[in-house]
Amino acid sequence: MPHISQRAEKMPESPIRKLVPFAEGARKRGTHVYYLNIGQPDIETPPGFYEAIRNADLKVLSYSHSAGNESLRSTIAQYYTRLGLPIDTSQVLVTTGASEALLFAFMSCLNPGDEIILPEPFYANYIGFALTAGIVIVPIPTRIEEDFDLPPMETFESLITPRTKAIMICNPGNPTGVLYPLESLEKLRDIVLKHDLYLFADEVYREFVYEGQKHYSVLGFEELNDHAIVVDSISKRFSACGARIGCVVTRNKTVMGSILKYAQARLSPPTMGQIGAEAVYSLPQSFYDGVIREYDARRTFMLKALREMDGVYCPNVGGAFYAMVQLPVDDAEKFCRWMLEHFSYKGATVMMAPGNGFYNDPEDGKQQVRIAYVLKQEDLAAAMECLAEGLKAYPGRLVEATAAAKNI
Repeated sequence: MPHISQRAEKMPESPIRKLVPFAEGARKRGTHVYYLNIGQPDIETPPGFYEAIRNADLKVLSYSHSAGNESLRSTIAQYYTRLGLPIDTSQVLVTTGASEALLFAFMSCLNPGDEIILPEPFYANYIGFALTAGIVIVPIPTRIEEDFDLPPMETFESLITPRTKAIMICNPGNPTGVLYPLESLEKLRDIVLKHDLYLFADEVYREFVYEGQKHYSVLGFEELNDHAIVVDSISKRFSACGARIGCVVTRNKTVMGSILKYAQARLSPPTMGQIGAEAVYSLPQSFYDGVIREYDARRTFMLKALREMDGVYCPNVGGAFYAMVQLPVDDAEKFCRWMLEHFSYKGATVMMAPGNGFYNDPEDGKQQVRIAYVLKQEDLAAAMECLAEGLKAYPGRLVEATAAAKNI
């Protein structure tokens, strides 16, 4: 039997989806599962998305331009310009989700063996994209007790080698919910310019910021026009994950031209998804305001519930709709699996994403889980109650962790 490739052998399982078989088993036993493992919003997709598709006057479902429909690219450029980030149509390329956007950007800017510095913990699929592109992730640890804020810039510079070609951030952060202040971005800007690096920014959660804070985009630094590459998506912003419409935004013409070659090789992004996306990008600010209020209410409830559980530590969450949470357990992955295989409370259990899957070394983050607060408050309340009871019953609970959590 032929062997699979070394690349395939190294490709990690998704920590977000790897426990799906156990969740399916729980459901077959009649246990209701509250899914806190995946960033799939339950907020309804705007009706205009479907209306645009229904009203599309198409005789043939044909390919679009490889860069995406010009009308959609123009609409996205207008969206950025309204944010105070002047972008023209030529600086936008539509992709099949932000995942493809990031993969194309990696392959256009970095050679195999080149290094990219990433604050850790980071979105687990970045590992897969890096392996596919043949590049090396160099993690820079951030600490849960410091709300996962960026470490001193000297720490970044200590990791820069002749192979370093880029720094990447997710802002607001998945999986941590961290929101980087302007001062942190200014320091990153200075490092990028000093060492002539690319700065990749995953900004798909841009609108989801709380407590009166503001999101700052790397596109706001004119001096980074040749360095900044943003990946974006309609998946979370408009609760349209299945549409698979994302984009790359950069003012670097050479990079954009290179990304277009990869876009041509895969032919085109989804035609119907583009039609729906064009409609929702024109929604008024009131749409965003309503969605943000809902997520903020969920965030506030979840933080209170978690902080009332003995031994649990949850840092502040400034943006997105995720939290990395420290649990008083021997192994968070074992605990998550135990919750699905052996535990139920009031006929239900909870599915979470084990935290070690968001670290470059799977030995790190072993007592953490990522929770996505994407459920309505009634379900979120039931899920938090179920989690609290599960922690009390878990055989591998660490008693000494209660005191430790209080001291963080």
